[in-house]
Amino acid sequence: MKDKSQPVVSFVVSRVQAGQSLQEFLAARLSISKRAAKNLLDERVVWVNRRCVWMTHHTLKTGDTVELPSANLSKQSAASPASAIRILVQDDFYLVADKPSNMLSVGARSVEETLRTQTGLATLRAVHRLDRDTTGCLLFAKNDAAFDAAVEIFKTRRVSKHYRVIVYGRYERAASTVEQELDGERAVSHIQREMATKDASFLKVKIETGRTHQIRRHLASLRHPVLGDREHGIKHARDPRLLTVPRQMLHAAGLEMPHPMLPGETLKAHSPLPADFRRCLKLFGMGK
Repeated sequence: MKDKSQPVVSFVVSRVQAGQSLQEFLAARLSISKRAAKNLLDERVVWVNRRCVWMTHHTLKTGDTVELPSANLSKQSAASPASAIRILVQDDFYLVADKPSNMLSVGARSVEETLRTQTGLATLRAVHRLDRDTTGCLLFAKNDAAFDAAVEIFKTRRVSKHYRVIVYGRYERAASTVEQELDGERAVSHIQREMATKDASFLKVKIETGRTHQIRRHLASLRHPVLGDREHGIKHARDPRLLTVPRQMLHAAGLEMPHPMLPGETLKAHSPLPADFRRCLKLFGMGK
């Protein structure tokens, strides 16, 4: 096994271990429960011979190499509900939280639940949602009237949402628009290249619509999947750097909209790039 200070934890399957399921193998080698091992597989961060494998009963053979990013081993504790959520901006009606990775927007152990405890506001409600591993600006209403007013603004598509994304491969066009239906509904994404190398690109994406996994699916359709996206992205890590990416590199950097409760005013927030995002940029030659 590699030293845990390294970005990738790696094991080679011995003859004695051959025939074990991937779940059993991970539980034994990492000294974790089978449930925790399954969570790692569900996150799609485990690679066997450089192929992403998420089946718990995948049978291992002698000589197989099992790898996963070391960062994922501590994600559960890092995203504990005891951790304070950073609030980017707030007023009497709303707050915009800086959502961390590995947390749901709503539900048990979510950003919403954590913020209710943190702020003492039992009526706090998420106006929209971000994927579990997407970071950045997430809007919350402090009361029912504010929530209903914000939802109406979202329906009019007067909300400007800007994302930062790192994708696989060199994105050749400086600017482009993808208008491709998703699940039978109109979906539009505007893409601007910020930086690129031969192996990866740093993009700014503005979406007009908010379909499920819209950015991830649109970019995958262009053969530039989001780095770390285990569902729509790369399933075979020919580039060993891909093994070290702990999550999908998608960040909700900006949110701007007419203030739903204060006519004539604007509600606006910006979230800086998180540390793991900056490390990934550096890893692929686009950061300092």
